[in-house]
Amino acid sequence: MARAIWSGAISFGLVAIPVELYSATSDHTVHFNQFQRGTSDRIRYKRVNERTGKEVDYSDIVKGREVGDGQFVLVEPDELADIAPGRSRTIDIDAFVDLDEIDPIFYQKTYWLAPAKKEYARPYALLAKAMTESNRAGIATFVMRGKQYLTAVRARDGIMALETMYFADEIRDPAEVKETVKGAKAPQGKELKMATSLIESLSEAWKPENYRDTYTDKVNKLIEDKAQGNEIVVEAEPPEATEVTDLMEALRRSVESTKGRTKQQKKPPSNLSDLSKAELDERARDLEIKGRSKMNRAQLEKAVAKAS
Repeated sequence: MARAIWSGAISFGLVAIPVELYSATSDHTVHFNQFQRGTSDRIRYKRVNERTGKEVDYSDIVKGREVGDGQFVLVEPDELADIAPGRSRTIDIDAFVDLDEIDPIFYQKTYWLAPAKKEYARPYALLAKAMTESNRAGIATFVMRGKQYLTAVRARDGIMALETMYFADEIRDPAEVKETVKGAKAPQGKELKMATSLIESLSEAWKPENYRDTYTDKVNKLIEDKAQGNEIVVEAEPPEATEVTDLMEALRRSVESTKGRTKQQKKPPSNLSDLSKAELDERARDLEIKGRSKMNRAQLEKAVAKAS
């Protein structure tokens, strides 16, 4: 069984549920050592005083921050420890917000939350169910490894997930990107209709299992081929950028090429409770239900049932 990386309690109102935190993801990036070309000699890094050229022991190293022209403020490790957030053991939920209102740009890393013991499974399941029914996420802060995190606690198939998030002032303003599209007007008419048609023809249900890190596969294959002395297969060059004058023709040919593509037919759910909130929202839009954007999942289901 996986080992918990943090333990404490999730708290909302006067309710506290002891929980444990587990990593929800793993990194399969291929990691390399460094060697000098033409030899089997490993490259090592040393902490060296740039003035004397002598190696410095780790215990003699302090941190420093530049505050002016060549002026630094040096900070001792103990000074940083003294002002670090306390050893928190609580995930304090301050508010519940609609999941659809959270821009994905704020999400950082996902963890699983599990009840610390079986006797806490009932209140844990109750909170998860309530969040699912209301399509809400609990916004909370907690401290792990000497750092304070902003988080969103959400329910996923009866299990609670904790998403560490960026603070608002950590999200960069896309000013440089805005400059590249400043003054540009999106094409209308046939080009827009063709682009929309292409998107529709390529639309399908989200199935994450259909996607795989093919680059890591190729890196492992490269290592295996080199170890066995096999010939290395070089990838084709990426396609060239589409000329603006050829945009309509490129769109037309793209749409034509997708016409033979078969779409997976989904069996319609037998009742509204089997639909996701997004599917309920789509039905509400088709039925022209007013105020649907402000409804939670339960309210949407009730409104769709009544309108149907």
